[in-house]
Amino acid sequence: MTHRSGFACFVGRPNAGKSTLTNALVGTKVAITSSKPQTTRHAIRGIVHRDDAQLVIVDTPGLHRPRTLLGERLNDLVYSTWSEVDVVGFCVPANEKVGPGDKFIANELAKIAKRTPVIGIVTKTDLASQQQIAEQLLALQEVMEFAELVPVSAVDGFQVKTLEDLLVARLPEGPQLYPDGDLTDEPEQTLIAELIREAALEGVRDELPHSIAVTVEEMLPHEGRDDMVDVHALLYVERPSQKGIILGHKGERLRTVGSQARKHIEALLGSKVYLDLHVKVAKDWQRDPKQLRRLGF
Repeated sequence: MTHRSGFACFVGRPNAGKSTLTNALVGTKVAITSSKPQTTRHAIRGIVHRDDAQLVIVDTPGLHRPRTLLGERLNDLVYSTWSEVDVVGFCVPANEKVGPGDKFIANELAKIAKRTPVIGIVTKTDLASQQQIAEQLLALQEVMEFAELVPVSAVDGFQVKTLEDLLVARLPEGPQLYPDGDLTDEPEQTLIAELIREAALEGVRDELPHSIAVTVEEMLPHEGRDDMVDVHALLYVERPSQKGIILGHKGERLRTVGSQARKHIEALLGSKVYLDLHVKVAKDWQRDPKQLRRLGF
């Protein structure tokens, strides 16, 4: 039997369902998700293992009009990723009209479509009627010429397997790239920082999500216990007023963030976790090259 292996990436504007779809294909949570736009800040790789193939999905940040140096760097990451993969999935939600942002991305993708196949993916079909889905498929056909066009729902699993087959069919023949059982190649500390940021994004005001960054400063075995890991992390914001929002009344909100994140971190590590969280102000870090480097961008 022929074995295929290679890379696919999902692109689209912010909040198009790329991370949720990545997790659905991999079968576990490797990319954080949120209703806030521009949640994804790293090119997270999720690995799908099959007898006949190994599909590595690269979940990229949403392509957007950048307002900060961070935004510019995230866009650069998207462009560099899709220039290196074997197939691109262009995600557009079923329940939102095709807009200028989608058309801009389609124009950019058209430049690489001759050498890299582009599959049009209508996401979030669980939120749309049959008529909306049909109209969206027709609208996408007007935007650019796709190698394939497929509607999917990561939430109820509709056509996720079909999409997987379409992506695998466009991979080159080759051996496994990662060992059996690996679901991502992200370092544990990066995944933990992302899980903390995901918890911090819930319920905050619209202007705050972009200002939140997280670093894991230290991970070590808990003294006197084999079944526990100590995780010391810093949550960065850009202004003192934002620090107050994250902390909440008498630190209540930060405790909620910590308990939500800890559950996911314990599932990731397979052990008990003592999570030590502190909030720091890094003034205008999204616009400062030196601070961006320190925070991993």
